Order: sequence, then structure tokens, then C-alpha cells
Amino acid sequence: MFGYLVRRLIGAALVVVVTSMLVFVLFFAGPSEPARSLCSTARCTPATLAGINHSLGYDQPVTTQYLVWAKGVVAGRTVSFGPNVDYNCPAPCLGISFQQRLSVFDILKQRLPATLSIAVGGAIIYLVVGVSLGVLAARRRGTMTDRSLVGSSLIISSIPYYLLALLAYLYLVSSWGLFPNTGYTSPFSSPVGWISGMLLPWLVLGLASSTTYARFSRGSMVESLSEDYVRTAKAKGLPERRVMRHALRAAIVPVVTIFGLDVAYLLAGTVFTERIFGIQGIGLTGLFAIQQEDLPIIQATVLFGAVLVVVANVVVDVVYSIIDPRVRLS
Repeated sequence: MFGYLVRRLIGAALVVVVTSMLVFVLFFAGPSEPARSLCSTARCTPATLAGINHSLGYDQPVTTQYLVWAKGVVAGRTVSFGPNVDYNCPAPCLGISFQQRLSVFDILKQRLPATLSIAVGGAIIYLVVGVSLGVLAARRRGTMTDRSLVGSSLIISSIPYYLLALLAYLYLVSSWGLFPNTGYTSPFSSPVGWISGMLLPWLVLGLASSTTYARFSRGSMVESLSEDYVRTAKAKGLPERRVMRHALRAAIVPVVTIFGLDVAYLLAGTVFTERIFGIQGIGLTGLFAIQQEDLPIIQATVLFGAVLVVVANVVVDVVYSIIDPRVRLS
């Protein structure tokens, strides 16, 4: 187990390094002109652009630029925007925002709690609700309850999430006032404000995503209930609750796969939720960075999402061995 974990961590680190190279080349060696977003419109001459590119090191070969960036991640560096315009960027240095003139890492660290609150709260709701409805549909297979749950989940999942979130905000917040104004408040400063501001985003995200888990859990549970060991347990007269618990343990394994990756995707891409409900998270920060052509922030948010997906894969593989004893990691 330990050897497997070490190999997976080494492989994950290599994937992150390669991903960082691809992201760097994509955003900094592409056809865009990062210096133009730093150049005053009235004084933006070719000489001024050349000076900014020289100060930022964009006139250097791509390999040199990447090595400087990678060294900054480990040891920090000084970012220059021109003569006598230097910014100290301590490790881990992901760059300095072109617009805010702040460390990108500090910006992401400030926005992460809001995004983490959305992802964790929504994930708990859609996992609990989705798996519960899936198990109920599997137990009532072929009945009206089963058909109603499956049909309802198909209808809800066919509606775009951003439309559901927008309608929920327009009616439940703006028109009817059933929920207070949404937004993020630190749970350490005001737990009540944190829950009240995040409750509607949690419910909308959780209920909209639970339909996928309901259908997936139902299919996995139906397959598990048809296994020989389940029939044997029923033949021995074990209580139905105990039989269902054993069947669920086997059926939940594939659900863990999509759950682990979905949480990573949520942390990396809650832009719709944050934009509609006015929550200052990483997704909204990345959206504004795209509008402002703030490439250091764009690069950092993309790399952040890639790292989350890689880490989620490693965690899911390890959790497999805990949930299902049939899985053997060599």
C-alpha cells in the first residue's frame, strides 16, 4: 500500500509539472500580448511595449521564461513591470496580477474559502440526496416510485444548471425574498451569516447535481442486488436493512469515482454559482481575469484546477481500498 501510494504521488507530481509546462506555453507563448494590458492607451507606443516585454522577460526564449517562473514557485522571485517598478513575490510565486498588482497566490488564497464552501456544501447535499434516492429507486425497482424518481431526475438534469440557478435567484431572492441576499461570510466571524448566505447556492447546486447520482446509484445498486452473495444473504434470513448495507458498500465504489472528480471540478469551476449568487470565489476571479486579460491569474486558476483533478484521482484510488476490500493495490 505504501509503495503504491509513493508511486502514485510521483506520477501525480510528474503530471502536474507537464501540465504547468503546457499551461505556460498556452498562455505566455500564444498570440496574445500581455504587455498591452499594462500599457497606457495614450502612451502605448511600440517602444513602450518592447520595454514592458523586456522588463517582464517576455522577450526571452519560452524555456527560459518557464524556468524563471518555476523557480519562483519554489523559491520566489522579483517581478518587474518597468524601470523602478519591482514587486517582491515570495514563494510559492505564481506571478503578480497585471491589474491588481498583488501576488496571484495571495489572491487565490483569499478567494479559496468561498469556493471551498460552495463545493463542500453542494457536494454533501448531492451525494446524500442522490445516493438516497438511487437506493430507494433500486429497492422499488419497476414500481411507480422508481419510475417517478428516474423520470424526475431526467427532467431536472435536462435543464441547464445556470438557468436553474438564475431562476432560483430571481424568484427566491429578488422577487419573493424567501432567502436573504446571498454571499460569502467567513464562518469564523459569523456562522449564521455564512449559512444564510450560502444556503441557497448549496441547495441549488446540490439538488441539480443529485439527479446524476440518483441514476448512477440506482443502476449500481440494482446490479449489486442481483449478485449471488445478496441472494445468499436473503436466503439465510438476514434482515433487509443488513442486506442493503452490504449491497450498498459494493454499489458505492463506482459512485466514489465520480464524486471525487466532481468535487475537484467544483473547486475548479464554480463560476456559474459564484457569478449568479455574487460570491467572490476563484471561479469569478478567473472570469474577471479573462475579461481584463490578466494572464498570471488565468494561468494560475487553470493550473489550480489541473492540480485538483490530479490530487482527486490519487485520493479516489486510495479510498477504493478502504471502501471495497475486493480491491487490492499492488
